[in-house]
Amino acid sequence: MARPKVSIIGAGAVGTATAHWLAQKSIADIVLTDIIEGLPEGKALDIQQAGPIAGFDVRLTGTSRGYEDTAGSAVIVITAGIPRKPGMTREQLIDTNAGILRHVIDQVVPRSRNGVFIILTNPLDAMTYLAYKVSGLPRERILGQSGALDTTRFRTFLATELGVSVSDVDAMVIGAHTDKDMVPLASLANVRGIPVRTMLPPERLEAVVARTRRGGAEITELMKQSGFTAAGAALVEMIEAVLLDRRRVIPCSVYLDGEYGQRDICIGVPVIVGAGGVERILDAPLTDAERQAFTASVAVVREMLASLKL
Repeated sequence: MARPKVSIIGAGAVGTATAHWLAQKSIADIVLTDIIEGLPEGKALDIQQAGPIAGFDVRLTGTSRGYEDTAGSAVIVITAGIPRKPGMTREQLIDTNAGILRHVIDQVVPRSRNGVFIILTNPLDAMTYLAYKVSGLPRERILGQSGALDTTRFRTFLATELGVSVSDVDAMVIGAHTDKDMVPLASLANVRGIPVRTMLPPERLEAVVARTRRGGAEITELMKQSGFTAAGAALVEMIEAVLLDRRRVIPCSVYLDGEYGQRDICIGVPVIVGAGGVERILDAPLTDAERQAFTASVAVVREMLASLKL
């Protein structure tokens, strides 16, 4: 039985990390594309040669000759775009990356009309919205990877602060995928059902929330480039949920049509991710402060959407 195909558009650090993590799962053949000649071919070959040691035998194809090899993909991950540099906000990327994303969508969607599309290009929420608007696909099949990454950072910082296994920490981040405007849901965070707010003083919990909001910026300041390892792992969590119909509850940037009192916007909310992409949007109980923060987050995304000129 043939394995499904996953195409990763963009062979930069995140695209390569995604291909690496995904190959280890042995659940799909992988196509890695980029416009830089030789880059995706070399990276695919490098990962492929780890197979005998790591124990995977999926097929990896690298190509810089266009998008023909992506045809018939079950999942298409779009990481293409210029990366964020130190001191640069995701919002500053919007003009250049909107043009790149439009081109990719025009080339890839006709070749994989039944696929689920996962967007990572920044600014994430605006680019997810753009992908939905220009692709003509149902909203269920366009997801932005926002909360999946922010949530794993939140869980990591909580586990470190509490001195417990990350496996026992359940937490979630919704809202815009920006440093200041994401909304870590401290009220719902728990350790095996025990609310975190009963385990940490308010000031320490707020410090974890603040560090979560700056999780990406902290890495960028240290490495002088954006993080990629956790981002790739978070993408694979979403890909696996689609390919195996796992119906995982993952915060993703999706198009809202009345949910959370919002319409005509893409922003991070908890969704059930399965074979059809977005199987259902869940209504998380928010405190008054969290709801106000989410509303403010919505306003920030709407400002970005206004500059798309759709």
